[in-house]
Amino acid sequence: MSIQEKLLEELLKDYKSPKDLLGENGLMKQLQKAIIQKALEAEMTQHLGYKKHDSQGSNTGNSRNGKNRKQIRTESGKLDIDVPRDRNGDFSPQLIPKYKREYNGFDAKITALYARGMSTRDIQAHLAEMYDVEVSAEFISHITNAVMETVTEWQNRPLDALYPIVYLDAIFVPIREQRQVVKKAVYLALGINEEGDKELLGLWIAQTEGAKFWLSVVTELKNRGVQDIFIACVDGLKGFPEAINTVFPKTEVQLCIVHMIRNSLKFVPWKERKTVAADLKTIYQAPTQEQAENNLNAFAEKWDTKYPTISKSWRNNWPNLIPFMAYPNEIRKVIYTTNAIESLNMSLRKVIKNKAAFPSEDAVRKILFLALRNVSKKWNRPVHNWKQAMNQFAILFENRINI
Repeated sequence: MSIQEKLLEELLKDYKSPKDLLGENGLMKQLQKAIIQKALEAEMTQHLGYKKHDSQGSNTGNSRNGKNRKQIRTESGKLDIDVPRDRNGDFSPQLIPKYKREYNGFDAKITALYARGMSTRDIQAHLAEMYDVEVSAEFISHITNAVMETVTEWQNRPLDALYPIVYLDAIFVPIREQRQVVKKAVYLALGINEEGDKELLGLWIAQTEGAKFWLSVVTELKNRGVQDIFIACVDGLKGFPEAINTVFPKTEVQLCIVHMIRNSLKFVPWKERKTVAADLKTIYQAPTQEQAENNLNAFAEKWDTKYPTISKSWRNNWPNLIPFMAYPNEIRKVIYTTNAIESLNMSLRKVIKNKAAFPSEDAVRKILFLALRNVSKKWNRPVHNWKQAMNQFAILFENRINI
């Protein structure tokens, strides 16, 4: 809708400084109030079926009955408006519904600030400074709690039948429980679908990270429609591979190489880490499994006298470390590490790091869901080399993929 030039000139004829336009009593705020008032009057006319003072309204059984003063919160600050009412009391404005005190996406701003990890107190201070609006902690909780219905729907949504790769990991968050703060595990499942797009399949909260609970997680994934996973990339949690294969027996479990390297180097003094890391590299970058085993033996001969736990750890985990060696480079690059989910975890930790403790598990679900929604906006392209990887999957798993 275009605005006539003459109207603009009339509105700005007394303009002398930005304050006249944007100040507390400036033109913008006056216009906003006037337009809202006019719109509310138009809604009342539509509700009653006749204009104000129109004789057509006689004996209709309902009529205008004054106004109620209401203060709303807008992007420009507080605004006092007069909401018309009818004699029957059944008029409910659409522009500013009953009991609603925000206008023009104000609640969305609160949700966005909360999703970035800001505390209730910080949000209150920000709104007071930016919009000259005071809001209570209860009001902020009311706005953000509205997300929980969406969280429940998202957590129970149907999933694709096939995810070629799924990364499984957990982060720990402090939650207040019976006057104590306890660390609970938040389980995350990040899937790569057939198009190569990342998709968080769900989040779950439990007392500790354990294979038994992971079993319930993968069982839920199956109940929500997942029929097959080619490769599951996990950390070194004991019993994890068995939990996955109980539900998805054909799935190959790949332990994160980066986790293995980090755990190995924990035993090594700083001055020798670079050398040990270089020798470990010959193992996991070997072109074949046989060569990798030979290089592990060579590593043991060189370092077992100083650091015997390193080669022992690699040998104990060998069956779940070598699956990626059977694949061409296109797939190796995708499953080599759980960096995809570690990057996600890093983003989530930034959001929760300022929280001394969450009041409940629902509070954790709420803020992590909002944070995940922000993070996923950046997932606008498929995983690198995904087309080549899918071509290889089509050959390797020809009976388990629809072409």
